Amino acid sequence: MSSTATADHLPRPAEHPLAGGLPSTVLRIATVQAPVVAGDIPTNAATAAALIREAAAAGARLVLFAEKFLSGYEPALITADPLRHAVQPVDPRLAPITDACRESAVTAVVGAAVRDEAGELRVSALVVGPDGELVTRYDKQYLFKSESEIYRPGTTGCTLELDGWRLGLGICYDSGFAEHARAAALDGCHAYLVGALFSVGHGHHESRTWFPARALDNTVYAVLSNHIGQTGGWNTCGASAVWSPDGRLLAEAGPDARELVLADLDPAVLSATRQSEPLLHDFRSNPAFRTGPAAGGRLLHRLG
Repeated sequence: MSSTATADHLPRPAEHPLAGGLPSTVLRIATVQAPVVAGDIPTNAATAAALIREAAAAGARLVLFAEKFLSGYEPALITADPLRHAVQPVDPRLAPITDACRESAVTAVVGAAVRDEAGELRVSALVVGPDGELVTRYDKQYLFKSESEIYRPGTTGCTLELDGWRLGLGICYDSGFAEHARAAALDGCHAYLVGALFSVGHGHHESRTWFPARALDNTVYAVLSNHIGQTGGWNTCGASAVWSPDGRLLAEAGPDARELVLADLDPAVLSATRQSEPLLHDFRSNPAFRTGPAAGGRLLHRLG
């Protein structure tokens, strides 16, 4: 089902027609970080399955993984042998993840390099629903300079709907562009979920600048899953985290350890923040900004 933000007059966020109002229940999510084995999709899929089960045991309904978690970042490996190091359109190596989601009734958003049906390489987030089925694939829209030499960009945003919550997906560099998260917010999203690779030093600084801003600008929860250790030549900084709709840090992992971070997305907090920080409402209602950023189209996927 396609969904786009329109209208000359848009009501307050709690009444947004595309959002169907604010969610009515708390949604517990997990953002995770763990070491990955370079290019080894079966091993990394088994790691992901274990984390999904661990998150489910703690009450999570959704688990978010880092960018290209299934292979590691590893551009050289992926381009040298995409059949081995990228996920294929029908890929039995995903079975541990689909089994874990089905057995635990949990949704997983798992980063992967993907070789699509046309043979093009993509940087993607695979969404596996609580029934164990692959619901959709979101392809990264903003490619980093070195990535654009290897991968093709996505052309469509992606919104998930789970337990009344609308969740916009992003991948790493997407989150550096305010327009990307704003397109999700204009589609009625209540949270912005991003799997990424941020490195020690400047990368950590970027993540701590971008994510609070994306949260506050749009009064949404912002959720980051990052890598730990070395991958693809990068020394990553961990610190997977969740920010509240007012941009304040809610929960954060350490810099270098396997860790699962749980956070409860609370509709009461979301509603109160949108009343006290009317940025999104004022953006919608101001004639100077009515058209908003180019969303590039979005797809909506409802999860069981």
